[in-house]
Order: sequence, then C-alpha cells, then structure tokens
Amino acid sequence: MADIHIRREGRAGRITLARPKALNALSYEMCLAIDSALRDWARDDRVALVLIDAEGEKAFCAGGDIAEMFATGAAGDYAYGRRFWSDEYRMNARLAEYSKPVVAFLQGFVMGGGVGVGCHASHRVVCETSQIAMPECGIGLVPDVGGSLLLARAPGGLGVYLGLTGARMGPGDAIRAGFADFYLPQSGWEPAKAALVASGDIEKLSGTDAPEAAFAVEAARIEAVFGAETPDEMIAALESDGSGFASRALSVLRRNSPLSVACTHAMLRNLGRGATIRMALAQEYRFTWRSMEHTDFLEGIRAAIIDKDRSPRWRHARLEDVTEQEVAALLAPLGDAELAFEEESQ
Repeated sequence: MADIHIRREGRAGRITLARPKALNALSYEMCLAIDSALRDWARDDRVALVLIDAEGEKAFCAGGDIAEMFATGAAGDYAYGRRFWSDEYRMNARLAEYSKPVVAFLQGFVMGGGVGVGCHASHRVVCETSQIAMPECGIGLVPDVGGSLLLARAPGGLGVYLGLTGARMGPGDAIRAGFADFYLPQSGWEPAKAALVASGDIEKLSGTDAPEAAFAVEAARIEAVFGAETPDEMIAALESDGSGFASRALSVLRRNSPLSVACTHAMLRNLGRGATIRMALAQEYRFTWRSMEHTDFLEGIRAAIIDKDRSPRWRHARLEDVTEQEVAALLAPLGDAELAFEEESQ
C-alpha cells in the first residue's frame, strides 16, 4: 500500500512509514499491515531482524490517523474506534514481545501511535531532531499504545510528569526515560541501516554519547511533586512550589482534560513492579473502549483537530472535581469486551 512500504531486504524485514506529508500518521490499514508482516517474518528464517523507519525529516510518526475515528464516534458509532484500538494494541504487544531484534530509527516527532510502533522495539535509535511525547491528556484521551508501561517504568516520577503534561523529550531525555536506547546523529543512519540489512547482526548497531537530558536538572522536584499519592496532593505541591518549572507544569495540567489527567495518574500508579505490556494495554483499552461515550475524547479532538478552536469544553472544570468513583468506573474490567491476546504473540 502507498502509505507504508513493507519488504524483505538482505537479512532484514523492513517497514517504512511513507506518509511524510501527514507526518506519517498511522492509519488502521497501516496497523494491520505491520502486524501481518511481523507474523510472517517471525516464521521466516531469512529474516534475522526487523528494521522500522519512516520517510521525511519532520516525523517518524506524529500519532494515529483519527479522522475516521472521530467521524464514526461523533455519529454514535463506537465500533470502528474500538476495533482500531484493539487491533493496534495487539500489534503493539507483538512488537514488544517479538522473538527477533527490532530496530527503530526515530527522527522528528514520535508521538502517540508513533510511540506504539517505534518505542516497543528492542533497539530504539534517536538523533538530534527526535522529539518524543505522549500528549493524549490534551485531547481527552490517556497515554495508550503501551506507552503507559514505558511511563510507569521511567525513574522518579518522570513518567507521571511526562504522561500528565505531554512534555516533549529530546534524545537525552528519551534515553533516560526509557523510550530510546541509542543516540546516533542522523548522518550516520544510512550506513547503520546498510550494515544491519547486509549482516542481520544486531551487534553492528552502536551509538554515540547522547545530549544532556534536560529534565534531569529538575529530577528532585519532579520526584517530589509527581510522586504524590493523589492528583489533589500533586496539585497542592505544584501550587506551593513557586518555581518556574512548577508554574509551567501547573498551567499545562489546568489546560488538559481533568478526567484524562486523573485517569492517567491512576493508570500509572496501577502499573507497579512486574507489570507487563499486556497488562498495560488491557488497562488502556478499558478507558479507550469507553472513551467516545463517557470521556472528553470526542470534544478534545473537535477542539484540536476538527474546529481547531483550541477551546475544549471539558466535562470537569478542574482536576479536583474528578471523583475516585469516576476514575474507577472508566478503568473497570470490561467483561466479555476485555482486550484479548493470542496465546503466542508471534
């Protein structure tokens, strides 16, 4: 298909996102094509590793293509979105559990659905232009595509900060937070890809010293504030902090969907030590399955993407107005609708 180029080249199975004018936004058909290729290559002895990259300079993938999801959801049809999310999440799990090395080259914007394709790879390469983020709380959703697991594993409250504010990570922060592994200037990417394709040997991949992690300077403050037990305690800590960092973070939190922020905070605290990709995706799906009918998602998309007025009318005026009961209801098990995975991910 025109939006994605899938082929076997040398010892590698290659996946190239090919919608640069749309910032390589991930469509439902692209998700299915990636999943199908991974299935095939898992059984193909000619394929020693999988290499994922994207065309264009601006973005590896800036998120999911949600136009159809909005159109169907606004019309009261929730089935399309639920099917999209369930199949996408199963693809994310397949990538995270894959039996062969997966190398992703992540230039420019890597957000939302792009994190789901690129940041569950076993070997994740960033460069000087990389900007990685999970900005879902700004559109009435929650960090999904398995991103909640990456956030939950980040050190010292950093994942909560990144998930609730949608702050963008440069290459140094992405490595520190566990969203990337190697820093390699983009000028070295083509030789690195050629070596991997020719040899199929993951040991051919190496990086250089990464730039400084900008958020590391605020590590103590982030841990103190975003390690809070409850959202109310977090807000109180930000209000009493007085620093410019705290003021900026509080401003973003006040703009984002209060319901999404509260649910994300609970989700990340639920994913304790020993959490798996499947546990994270199943919890995310409980929210997204309900999102069109019971959350701010459709309103968030309307304000950001459709009307572009940047003035969403959230269900709650403040984060403090969201109750624990509302959060629990959105994250409760779905019964027969729970996200199911194959016994063998390959």
